[in-house]
Amino acid sequence: MNVSPIVEAEFADSVMAAPPLARREDASLDADENRKLIAHIEAGGVRSLLYGGNANLYHVAVSEYRELLDLLAESAGPQTRVIPAIGPDFGKMRDQARILAATSYRTAMILPLAGFTTPEGVATGLARLVDAAGIPLTLYLKSEDYVDVDTLARLVDDGTLLAVKYAIPRANPADDPYLRRLLQSVKPSRVVSGMGERPALVHVRDFGLAAWTSGSGCIAPRAVMALLRAAKAGRMEEAQRLYDAFLPLETLRDEISLIRVLHDAVTLSGIAHMGPIQPLLSATPPEHLARTGKAVEELLAFETSCERC
Repeated sequence: MNVSPIVEAEFADSVMAAPPLARREDASLDADENRKLIAHIEAGGVRSLLYGGNANLYHVAVSEYRELLDLLAESAGPQTRVIPAIGPDFGKMRDQARILAATSYRTAMILPLAGFTTPEGVATGLARLVDAAGIPLTLYLKSEDYVDVDTLARLVDDGTLLAVKYAIPRANPADDPYLRRLLQSVKPSRVVSGMGERPALVHVRDFGLAAWTSGSGCIAPRAVMALLRAAKAGRMEEAQRLYDAFLPLETLRDEISLIRVLHDAVTLSGIAHMGPIQPLLSATPPEHLARTGKAVEELLAFETSCERC
């Protein structure tokens, strides 16, 4: 695992893969299968791993957290940055921050909590967590109500926040006044699009965001890195062709479940066996598995054809 200090330019160098987490039938962490998936992602050139929602860290036990951190640190290559998530509630985050303080991780992402928060309370809580963990945090932003733009900008300026994973859904991602206001105060190089491939081209091309988080890119890492390079270089015809290859699986994830479909898609791909998904979630409904398998097969075929991308 890359344990060097994080520099701002790093966020634009790689898509941030967001893998699922492999478990055995007894729900314990499966080190071998997680290593297989990480090795596949790294072989495609991705150098940033984010373990958050897709890994179902909302429901990971605090008692298991240090084991998870050690497994990920030992499994990733020396050039690969790993960002684990904490939360979503403050008590859990506080305990996890103390665990992080004894590791070499350089940031952790705050999972979003719906309700029972105020912007001022969030700011106070994040500052306390940074004190406990000894590292700046990355904010997963899914709602305008979670924190206002001025407060968010202040948290970035004072070093509490290292980066923002922007994931507020819009019917038209190009029409986003909140994001435009945010980027007047926070540099785009510190903001990563956080909703997979669907809004990625708009966010990188029109708003100048550093990169994006990708679930489907865990299956097709070479293709997703080619998409990032094409988008950054303004080769939009090439970017559109690459982008289109991700849409069948991304559409199923949007329609059924972002987390559940990706978890089962990785298993169906043969890259690694993810095992059972951790409660309080459940597996993809059986009637959708055939469609998921077909989308995975198509994406894998595209990944193979992209060897020279």
